[in-house]
Amino acid sequence: MKARRQSAILDVVEQEAVRSQEQLRQRLAQRGFDVTQATLSRDIKELGLLKRSSDGAYQPAGVQAAPAATNIGALGRALSEYLVNIEPVQHLVVLKTGAGQAQLLGLAIDRARLEEVAGTLAGDDTILVIARDPKNAQQVVKKLRDLAR
Repeated sequence: MKARRQSAILDVVEQEAVRSQEQLRQRLAQRGFDVTQATLSRDIKELGLLKRSSDGAYQPAGVQAAPAATNIGALGRALSEYLVNIEPVQHLVVLKTGAGQAQLLGLAIDRARLEEVAGTLAGDDTILVIARDPKNAQQVVKKLRDLAR
């Protein structure tokens, strides 16, 4: 439930300018998540949301260019927490996660900006990583397995 709620929080703040916890709580309620202010505050902290100086709206910390080492470290943590299985299929890599965790891991992969990755698609418990070619797919599998340790 926590992973789904946090995924919904990221979705809300990436789709619209949310300037207060109360506004965010209301948006989550519209999506079926009844959260307390304390829970929402913890989620905001765990997700690393920051307020933009231009309009005071929440944004993920990674929106502004974060150092590559920070993003790789975050990817490693996300992999060790969410990854269940990884399987290469030609130039694709299929990642399995627990229910509701694929979007969080997919976001970490996107933010890491791995040079071998052309893009990702994340569902509820599955992520499709599109590598640039079959050789790159094998490199992605190795890199992700190494980071997951």
